[in-house]
Amino acid sequence: MTAGPATTAAPESVAGQSADRQDAPLSEEQAVRLRAHRRRFRTRLGEFRRRRVLVPYGENGAALTVEMHGARWLLAFTDETALGRYARARGEDGRIWRYRAVWGAALLDAGVPAVAGTGVPCGVLVDAGDGERGLVLPPVVGIVPEAVAVDRPASEMDMESGSSSGVETGRATGEGRL
Repeated sequence: MTAGPATTAAPESVAGQSADRQDAPLSEEQAVRLRAHRRRFRTRLGEFRRRRVLVPYGENGAALTVEMHGARWLLAFTDETALGRYARARGEDGRIWRYRAVWGAALLDAGVPAVAGTGVPCGVLVDAGDGERGLVLPPVVGIVPEAVAVDRPASEMDMESGSSSGVETGRATGEGRL
């Protein structure tokens, strides 16, 4: 987990992973399963955007992130129980975990661009370490703002660096041993 400066990583590593999987034609059965999976994912994404989630933060006040697969991932938890499972899995359940309760939409629309503004693609891991209960929200169009998505269409704006104040308004905070 980090809350400090980003390391540089190639955005292509995240975008390239999904592009490689799209080359082979699908059977009718696979196409049906894929459409059903996409519907379930869109439903879960909508539910995430409409709910409050807990975002743990470090001593410096920055949201805690993990770096993997060429991207930085904000951590978000649906409740203290899920955050507690994550803490236990890391062997850190005895420490105090500080968090902010924010709307999922605010995390995707403002928090992700704030982190991505450091030059590293950013997505969100919901209930990290919870297996099938968890949700990965990668930095792609339709999930995060197009300006910071790794698969965004090329434009003149790509040379500009947008900034955001992050998720600063309307939040509740909490802390505790989990």
